[in-house]
Amino acid sequence: MTLQNRVTPLGELVAVPERGLVYGNRGCLHDAERRIRRPFQVKRWIACRLEFRGRYRADPMPPGRYTGLFFLDEATAFAAGHRPCAECRREDYNRFMAIVGERRADDLDERLHTERLGPRRAEANLPDGAFVLVDEKPWLVLGDVLLRWTPGGYAEGRARPPRATTITPRTTLEVLRAGWNGAVPFLHVSAVERPRRSR
Repeated sequence: MTLQNRVTPLGELVAVPERGLVYGNRGCLHDAERRIRRPFQVKRWIACRLEFRGRYRADPMPPGRYTGLFFLDEATAFAAGHRPCAECRREDYNRFMAIVGERRADDLDERLHTERLGPRRAEANLPDGAFVLVDEKPWLVLGDVLLRWTPGGYAEGRARPPRATTITPRTTLEVLRAGWNGAVPFLHVSAVERPRRSR
């Protein structure tokens, strides 16, 4: 059975077979039958390694525990409003905190939560790795093009507009502008290998 625990850049939970390269959670979202009952439980939305200290994410929905979520890559997790885990990605977490000028995880989580729920804005000069909304679909900003996000990778490209409605939270845009390079795959290989044609 395909579980509803794959996350789109819009933060939605979908049931698709593709698993992705980044793991995470936002509390316990499932019931005893492994059905999703709420979009989040806590404001601490984290992005983790798929494997850490011998722990492999074999059962993403253990009874009564957090719901394991899967993201195509870290750019997707960032767009959805997640940030690096302080346990399995301590160096990434510390760097993220330093870039955005926060000292306490609770303060960062509150800030990101407000941005996740707030209105989306049209912006210009977005950094690579940001996501924008075009025709109600998420597109990745990469160089002079946008790449359409799918659960299994990035599809066709199109010319990057001067301004676009931004999905990635404002705080995370600061991190991307600082030249982020973390411990988990930032972009799925389909973004790197795909010819960057525009139309």
